[in-house]
Amino acid sequence: MTESVEETAGPAGAPTESGPAPEGGYPAARLRLLQAKEPTGPERRAALARLTDEWLAGLLTRHATAAGLSGTALVAVGGYGRGELSPRSDLDLLLLHDGRADPGALAALADHLWYPVWDLGLALDHSVRTPAEARKAAREDLKVQLGLLDARHLAGDAELSAGLRTAAYADWRESAPKRLPELHALCQERAERQGELQYLLEPDLKEARGGLRDATALRAVAASWLADAPRGGLEAARTRLLDTRDALHLTTGRATDRLSLQEHDQVAEALGMLDSDALLRQTYESARTISYAADVTWREVGRVLRARSVKPVLRGLLPGRGAGKGERSPLAEGVVELDGEAVLARTARPERDPVLVLRAAAAAAQAGLPLATHAIRRCATATAAHPLPVPWPAEAREQLVTLLGAGAPTVPVWEALEAEGIVTRLLPDWERVRCRPQRNPVHTWTVDRHLVETAVRASALTRRVHRPDLLLVAALLHDIGKGWPGDHSVAGETIARDVAGRLGFDARDTAVIATLVRHHLLLVETATRRDLDDPETVGAVADAVGGTQTLELLHALTEADALATGPAAWSAWRGGLVADLVKRVAARLAGEPEPEVRGADEPTAEQERLAIEAGRTGGPVLSLRTRAEPPPTEATDEAPAQEPVGVELLMAVPDQPGVLPAAAGVLALHRLTVRAADLLFVDPIGQGPVLLLSWRVAAEYGSLPEADRLRADLVRALDGSLDIPARLAERERAYARRSRAVLAPPPRVTVATGSSRTATVIEVRAQDAHGLLHRIGRALDTAGVAVRSAHISTLGANAVDAFYVTGTDGAPLAVGEAQKVAAAVEAALQ
Repeated sequence: MTESVEETAGPAGAPTESGPAPEGGYPAARLRLLQAKEPTGPERRAALARLTDEWLAGLLTRHATAAGLSGTALVAVGGYGRGELSPRSDLDLLLLHDGRADPGALAALADHLWYPVWDLGLALDHSVRTPAEARKAAREDLKVQLGLLDARHLAGDAELSAGLRTAAYADWRESAPKRLPELHALCQERAERQGELQYLLEPDLKEARGGLRDATALRAVAASWLADAPRGGLEAARTRLLDTRDALHLTTGRATDRLSLQEHDQVAEALGMLDSDALLRQTYESARTISYAADVTWREVGRVLRARSVKPVLRGLLPGRGAGKGERSPLAEGVVELDGEAVLARTARPERDPVLVLRAAAAAAQAGLPLATHAIRRCATATAAHPLPVPWPAEAREQLVTLLGAGAPTVPVWEALEAEGIVTRLLPDWERVRCRPQRNPVHTWTVDRHLVETAVRASALTRRVHRPDLLLVAALLHDIGKGWPGDHSVAGETIARDVAGRLGFDARDTAVIATLVRHHLLLVETATRRDLDDPETVGAVADAVGGTQTLELLHALTEADALATGPAAWSAWRGGLVADLVKRVAARLAGEPEPEVRGADEPTAEQERLAIEAGRTGGPVLSLRTRAEPPPTEATDEAPAQEPVGVELLMAVPDQPGVLPAAAGVLALHRLTVRAADLLFVDPIGQGPVLLLSWRVAAEYGSLPEADRLRADLVRALDGSLDIPARLAERERAYARRSRAVLAPPPRVTVATGSSRTATVIEVRAQDAHGLLHRIGRALDTAGVAVRSAHISTLGANAVDAFYVTGTDGAPLAVGEAQKVAAAVEAALQ
């Protein structure tokens, strides 16, 4: 008998589920069940499986009897075999036979089973095999073998089904030492491809790491009898993911496992949750439970397989490994290494030593070892009964700092502590940020993982600061306010004071930590959005920081925070701007003259040359020059020896209306991303003002355009022969046709009061788009204000641009006039 090809879809043109019912009342009963408010969750999945069982069993019995066939059985495998049928799940079916039936009759029976399923529009994975063929297929295909572990008899010869199930388990246990590494490799490959469910805004509930596939893999490991997963919360986590998938199927009407952004609100409502953030948080918590269980389980599998790989005679000869005893190497007081894990020493008494949990965690992280599950659980029980005194003793604080300073190994140890509830017991405020999603696409991690990741990044910068402990604790707490309403920096300052006091820091150190948390965004926002040549800018930062040592810590925290956020948040360009600001502020705080800077009316030699040429010819003159950032003082893995930061484009244009929007529009047409812009008026030859525009740009893709082409288009834009708004609008329409629409928050334009004495600062926050700077420039030009300088900052899909503007008299705008200009720009961007 030739095996049928496994399929996942029925014949073309098959009716949908709402179409005619080919078999009795199953379609109507199925629809009623899915539309009813009760039952839900596991009860509905089980009820749907029972309903489907009865229908398919009736089909087999009726048609096998009519054909006079015996020695056949219908078996459910995979998720359907587990009796867990989601609304749009496919049916995994195996038609089992003893090999004695007529092939033609058997094929006809299979058609009578498969076609009714297809006619209802249900996806189907199917095969027709003898038990021997099924076992052979399992030996050749791991996925088939895993499916047979969930085999469940539906109808026909029950002994045939039972025999296959028994043989499948025996085969699995016999082959597990060879097949489990293959299964682990599949899990790792899938994780690399799909990412980690606990951090994704649009996760695949089944395929991502920590999803339903991993939960199924853990069941297979348990069935091998070689290892078992930690059971605490695992089944509840899997159930929550299944419930979420059910709601996703019902709200979309599709067999999808990807929780897309546009479905969050509907799925949350279907599950009776407060909002989409609550949905994501529950999903992340479930994924984290499964991921942690998988880590522990695969580690145990590796340990067992390594032990089995050593022959018994040789194992007895190895020192310290006779009679099943592993060698113990001391790591810290009460902590030893055993079989590649950090465990508690035999003499350790966590109930009498409340610091032991932190000492064990720090020792494990410093040694690059996982912290054994049984050790964590002993410490968790002891911590619950005998918590650390408040404020913490000095040793506890030192061990926390040691843990945070261990670098990358800190992450798995911290996650293990979180999995057992120890972190929130030690730091109660952590509960507010645990598994909290961040919807800003710039962020890679959830809030809590971002905080740990920031500490990891800060650990590489501890040689740059005088108080590494304050840096690491501030890194761990800098976003702690995101669990509270309002400005998270303001809320975080208050929380950081409480936590620092809880940890036992004195009043002075507590004040420094609170200042770092309050102003952790100050340097990067000021450097990228404010005019560093304006004395007000430097003075405001100096007043906020208060001292050179705090400034030093804030500089390191700023870099660690940005590196831990994501690739869009940090670059050599941003780092250079922040370093320049820090240098100026340090000079101000030390009472020294600030570094020499070019005055607002002092062009460079290159700018002056271009301005003279523009004044002489009466037209624009351009110059392109590639720039690169010099290597950092301290080389790190994250900092290459030399990194290009874009191209400097200098423009000199005789003063006339519309220069800024025209120039910005030409750059947009040539697909140049603007990173920074400065504007300066000069009169080099006494024949009228020339506007100098200094841009730092980068090509979106491809090579940079030639300066002659940019100049030609700029000339056309200025004389009106190049309709930039129309060209940009045409491109936007083409782009919209090719891409999925993204619902972005509306733009916001504000006046940053007190930011400068010599100009009014208009700050624009909007979705980044082609021609955004051109539209802003047109609005400012229409408003009749002069743009003295522009500071462009783009983070992911968000643009935050600051424009220093003055009136025609060169003075800052009056408050009312400034508000009108801001409103006009905002209206132009709607």
